[in-house]
Amino acid sequence: MALFGLFDKKKNKESLDKGLEKTKHSFLSKISKAVVGKSKVDEEVLDELEEILITSDVGVDTMLKIIERIETRVARDKYLNASELDVILKEEIAELLQENNTEDLQDFNLPAGQQPHVMMVVGVNGVGKTTTIGKLAAQFKARDKHVILGAADTFRAAAVDQLKLWGERVGVPVVAHGMNTDPASVAYDTVKAGVEQKADVVIIDTAGRLHTKVNLMNELSKIKRVIQKFIPEAPHEVLLVLDGSTGQNAIVQADAFTQATDVTAMAITKLDGTAKGGVVIGISDRFKIPVKYIGVGEKVEDLQVFNKRLFVDSLFSKN
Repeated sequence: MALFGLFDKKKNKESLDKGLEKTKHSFLSKISKAVVGKSKVDEEVLDELEEILITSDVGVDTMLKIIERIETRVARDKYLNASELDVILKEEIAELLQENNTEDLQDFNLPAGQQPHVMMVVGVNGVGKTTTIGKLAAQFKARDKHVILGAADTFRAAAVDQLKLWGERVGVPVVAHGMNTDPASVAYDTVKAGVEQKADVVIIDTAGRLHTKVNLMNELSKIKRVIQKFIPEAPHEVLLVLDGSTGQNAIVQADAFTQATDVTAMAITKLDGTAKGGVVIGISDRFKIPVKYIGVGEKVEDLQVFNKRLFVDSLFSKN
């Protein structure tokens, strides 16, 4: 059996509930206060709800969509009981997320027909990028996948060393050239090793501190070009890692990276340490790019595949 074993769904749900505790407590307690003394959802309640959604970092555009949906229900049903506001809100958020053209992963599955599956991971320093790569490697390794990591964040010595430590912990090889070496050459050697060793997945860490979007675009484009010498269609996935505890700043970062490169998936980390978990809703709604993974704790199993229905269920759970 792999080092960390397989993590059952019940434990994942418990981890998700615990990880969203701060956001949930803030969210539901504010809703409860908003409806005190109210018998129905009226303009005053909707104004309070706007503020609640904004302070939960859902974002203005997504907040307006949610409020519009609830206003439509009020107009249609004529009378909505204020005591059921959390139920109504849960239904509308769940429906909004389901309308996004993104499918939920059921597990840490890899697409069929791609060997190796090449993932390039991007994101600014401090968001948990390297840790997310290590946890992904652990999850794939637990499913008996052959994983190779590439330490192409060569501008920061700590990033290379941290990825090497994860490789040792998980039991997967790490291709590294050290600090201040050419990131593209690391990516080249990593994919070369993946092809030669018939790896199932290759995950490449990239620099998180480049001063302009032009520099970022040029660096990532160079990495893509050298990867494509081995696999013309690679990278198969560009995963953007965002720190959920930064709230709206995560959306600003997502804007910058989606303009600089073709982001195909997102991972949102550190949701357990913040009351700003609503940012997941805003990011999912705004960018229409799959949120594939969320981080709700320190343990490997606290990196979970994102399921919209389970997320909303946990966010509104009163237990």
